[in-house]
Amino acid sequence: MNNYYRPYPDNNYQDCYNRCINLRDYGPNPFVVNINEATKQNPNYRLALWTGTYLQLTLMSLNPREDIGLEIHYDVDQFLRIEEGQGFVMMGDDPNNMYFQRRVFDDDVILVPAGKWHNLINVGCTPLKLYSIYAPPEHPWGTVHPTKEDAEREHR
Repeated sequence: MNNYYRPYPDNNYQDCYNRCINLRDYGPNPFVVNINEATKQNPNYRLALWTGTYLQLTLMSLNPREDIGLEIHYDVDQFLRIEEGQGFVMMGDDPNNMYFQRRVFDDDVILVPAGKWHNLINVGCTPLKLYSIYAPPEHPWGTVHPTKEDAEREHR
């Protein structure tokens, strides 16, 4: 094996795997992460983990009965993946007609086309842990919102 490919130095895979991930925005640099562990580790309502020119990865944690809030992104497609918990997602062409409604659970993916109103509600008893990919980026580089109130305050 050459010096350019050493997946686990000193054969110490378990120590590398068990370390906590430093949650911050690593973009636009090359980056690899265990997304499942990073998402579950995140205590913040929203945290940008990687912001590039054309794509952004954010981690989210919704408390029980908390929601993302009814929103629309006119020029941004959005991918959400549930890592832990259960939720209820709604989408539609009008905020008063959310005709697409589904329960979502661990490992489910939600795809929100640009121009669709949408909301995701935590309907479980534990935090809903998910990550979201925006294309193009939706939030400024380095965004950290510890609570939903912080996110709403910054958005105003």
